Amino acid sequence: MHLVPDHGLVWRDWAVALAGVVALLLASWALLILLARRLPPGLLRDLAAFVPDCVTMVRRLRRDPRVPRRAKVAVLLAGLWVASPVDLIPEFLPVIGPLDDIVVVALALRYAGRQVPRDVLLAAWPGEARLIERLLGTPAASRASSPRIRQGAGD
Repeated sequence: MHLVPDHGLVWRDWAVALAGVVALLLASWALLILLARRLPPGLLRDLAAFVPDCVTMVRRLRRDPRVPRRAKVAVLLAGLWVASPVDLIPEFLPVIGPLDDIVVVALALRYAGRQVPRDVLLAAWPGEARLIERLLGTPAASRASSPRIRQGAGD
């Protein structure tokens, strides 16, 4: 006797398994968010808030008409990189796991910082202003007006 599998049962099993994985993923994110909010102020808390703040900033910049298309594309690609499950450094590695995400986002934001007015970037950033200002560096206008010490060959 030859048994034919019931395809409806197979698909239902896959759907239940997928729903379980999604529920587990959402529960782990909720736990991580809860634990991150309980961190004391400092570098670790800033790093825990960095990627969610970047995602919020990407959404805000994407809708802003003052942002040039090239900057929107760079920021959107950085957002997709963060959301992508494919990473150069696996996320499960402690401390260095999210490093590739942070570097890609930082590079995209620095590029956008040269394309987008600084006040637009600061208004889109939901976190502490000191973090985004440190990431963006000194504004071009203040760099150009700041005195530079030239070192001559005889120094």
